[in-house]
Amino acid sequence: MVTSPGDSAGRDSSGKHYLCGLCAAFTNIMVTFPIQKVLFRQQLFGLRTAEAVRQLRRDGLRTLYRGILPPLMQKTATMALMFGLYEDFSALLLSHARAPELLTRSAAAALTGTTEAVLTPFERVQTLLQDHRHHDKFTNTYQAFKVLKAYGMREYYRGLVPILLRNGPSNVLFFGLRGPIKQLLPEATSYSSHMVNDFICGGLLGAVLGLLFFPVNVIKTRMQAQIGGEFQSFSKVLVKIWLERDRKVIHLFRGAHLNCHRSVLSWGIINATYEFLLKLL
Repeated sequence: MVTSPGDSAGRDSSGKHYLCGLCAAFTNIMVTFPIQKVLFRQQLFGLRTAEAVRQLRRDGLRTLYRGILPPLMQKTATMALMFGLYEDFSALLLSHARAPELLTRSAAAALTGTTEAVLTPFERVQTLLQDHRHHDKFTNTYQAFKVLKAYGMREYYRGLVPILLRNGPSNVLFFGLRGPIKQLLPEATSYSSHMVNDFICGGLLGAVLGLLFFPVNVIKTRMQAQIGGEFQSFSKVLVKIWLERDRKVIHLFRGAHLNCHRSVLSWGIINATYEFLLKLL
């Protein structure tokens, strides 16, 4: 596998990979959170973009960044783990496993994605806080966590299956392809051109992966919008959404175009910021 400059830089000092991942995620969340709220409404209710935007306008500016704390905590921790653990798992497996590097790095990426799922409670609470149907039930992140506590630990991990189905494969594709994609771009000769290439590489991968796993996120969102009650299987929720949306595959992708735009911006920012900070450190 061909790796990007950031994959090899500082291999003996993986701590900076965690820090760079954290800072990249922080920058991304602050910029893209309002877009994510529009996308969330589309995933949950199957709304068109204009109607989702109108809902947010009716809710008012005061609630625009409502629910940002869970994704801020979850994404910064997730990105720190994603980049840091990938380096650590890769180094560990490469030094002990006698297998092709492609297979070893793919296994490291899959392990990293699985480990990230421990942070599911933050994604769970983010879903509840963004759902306008729960605005009168929760005033902040702490209260949402407190309410879920009454239902037991399992309630925090509602929607875990789609998260696992998403995280592992998407990590394998992201880490496996970002190096080769960057090599196809015009050679960078300055910091600014490196950042542009990293942005393009991350944005392109983010858009493709976002589209590929979009239905999985739709199912995850539907699962996590529920509080208490039956824990429905992945397949049962999929069938329910399929029937609600007139048995049309295209309706499962409602909001996907906005997700592609958001993913280009989001993963472009993450990859460019991560690689830039990695070079600085």
